[in-house]
Amino acid sequence: MPHFTPPLSLQLPHVHLQPSQTHHSKNHYTRLLMEAIFVPKPASHSHFKTKFSSNPKHFLKQQPFLPIRQNPTCFRLVTAVLQNQQQAASKDTEDESYGEVKGIIGSRALDAAAGMEYLIEWKDGHEPSWVPADFIAKDVVAEYETPWWTAAKKADEPALRNILESGDGRDVDAVDAEGRTALLFVAGLGSEPCVKLLAEAGANLDHRDRSGGLAALHMAAGYVRPGVAKVLLDLGADPEVADDRGRTALDLAREILKATPKGNPLQFGRRIGLEGVVRVLEGAVFEYAEVEEILERRGKGENLEYLVRWKDGSANEWVKAKFVAEDLVRDYEAGLEYAVAEAVLAKRIADEGTPEFLVKWADLDEPTWEPQENVDPDLVKAFEETNNQAQPSSNGPAVTVSHQDSP
Repeated sequence: MPHFTPPLSLQLPHVHLQPSQTHHSKNHYTRLLMEAIFVPKPASHSHFKTKFSSNPKHFLKQQPFLPIRQNPTCFRLVTAVLQNQQQAASKDTEDESYGEVKGIIGSRALDAAAGMEYLIEWKDGHEPSWVPADFIAKDVVAEYETPWWTAAKKADEPALRNILESGDGRDVDAVDAEGRTALLFVAGLGSEPCVKLLAEAGANLDHRDRSGGLAALHMAAGYVRPGVAKVLLDLGADPEVADDRGRTALDLAREILKATPKGNPLQFGRRIGLEGVVRVLEGAVFEYAEVEEILERRGKGENLEYLVRWKDGSANEWVKAKFVAEDLVRDYEAGLEYAVAEAVLAKRIADEGTPEFLVKWADLDEPTWEPQENVDPDLVKAFEETNNQAQPSSNGPAVTVSHQDSP
C-alpha cells in the first residue's frame, strides 16, 4: 500500500519598511540624506500571510551636497510623511498576518481530491480560518493527520472509531498526496468492519483517486476481497464507476483472473477468490431472473447468445451464453422443449429411490410424472407444505421424457 506523505509547508519571508534616516547640521546649511531600506524578517511557522512589495530588496542612494536654506517646517513635514507611510505599511501587514497557530480544529478535502484545507485556531484571538495545507507547517499537519493515516493503513477499526468520535472536525474523505481516502486503504486490506464504520461516518463510496481513478470497489477487486466488495455493494457503491482506463471493478477482476495461471497450485486460492469477486460484481451489474426457456440461438464463441423467455413475463431478450444457466443450455442443445407447469398433484418414490412428481401442465390435458430435477422447486415446496401425506400407493418406474413427447 502506498505511504502517506504530509504536504510540505511553504514559508515566505516578511518585509518591512524602515523609517528614513535624517540628519540636521548645526551650520547655516544642512545636508539631507534619505535612505529606504527593506529588511527581510525571518520566516516563522506561525505566520504565512505575507504582504509583498514591488520595490527592490534594498535601496540606498546618497543625494549630492546641495546648499539649501534651513527650514524646520519642511523637515518636520518630510518626517511626518515617512512616518505615515511606515504606519500604513505596518497596518497592512498586521491586517494580513495572523499570529501563532494554536492547533488544527477541522479539515476538508478540496474538489477533485486536489488537496486539503485545515481550519486553524489562532492564539491571538482571530476567528478560526480555513488555510490550504501548503501554507501550514509540516509538523503541524503531521500532528493532526498521522494518527488517522496510521489507523487507515493498518485497518485499525478501534483507532479509526476513536478518532471519528473525538469530534475533531475531521473530514472522513480526507485525501493523501495521491488523492486516496481511508476507505480505499481499508477496502484493499479487506477490513469489512472498517468499511462499514467509514460508510456510517459518511464516506463517499465512489471516490476515485488521482493516481488512476480507482474507487473502493476497484481496490476490493484488485486485492481479491470478495467480502468487502459485497459489503460495498450492499452499502450502495456504484459498480459502474470506471477508472481512468475505462474499467469497472468487474472489468478489473476479470482482467486479473484471465492473467492468473490455471494450472499453478500456488495460484489456486487466488483464482477462487477472484472468481468470488466476479460473481459478487456480476450479481450487482446484471439483474438475475429465472428463465422459462431458451427460444433461439445466434453467434459463435464469445458472441454466442440465446433468446430467452422469462418466467416473470417480461419481454423476450437476447442474453450472452455465459449468463444463461448451463442446464438450460444443455437441454436446449439436446433438443428438449419446456412447458409451463401449473401445479404438483402428487409424489411418489421411483424404483431407483428418487422422488417423482405428478405435474399438471398448462398446455397438456394429462398430467405427467416427472423427476424432481424437471419440476419447478417452488411448486415442489408448495406441494410439500400442503400435502405432506399425499403419495400414490404404488410405485412405478421413473419416467424421463421431454415435454415435447409427453402423452
